[in-house]
Amino acid sequence: MKAKEIRDLDAGAMGQKLVDYRKELFNLRFQHATAQLENTQRIKAVRRTIARIETIIQEKTGA
Repeated sequence: MKAKEIRDLDAGAMGQKLVDYRKELFNLRFQHATAQLENTQRIKAVRRTIARIETIIQEKTGA
């Protein structure tokens, strides 16, 4: 997801996306450990998306 797309979401939707991406990251790591993952770049992309969401949440809360 792009940062602009994330900023357009409300707080509840951002939280849900964060949970979804963390579950996906867990599944990707599991597949990688069992040598079933074909696209290893997806791990990097999901980690960056998680970081984007967390950053935008921080910006909106003012912390």
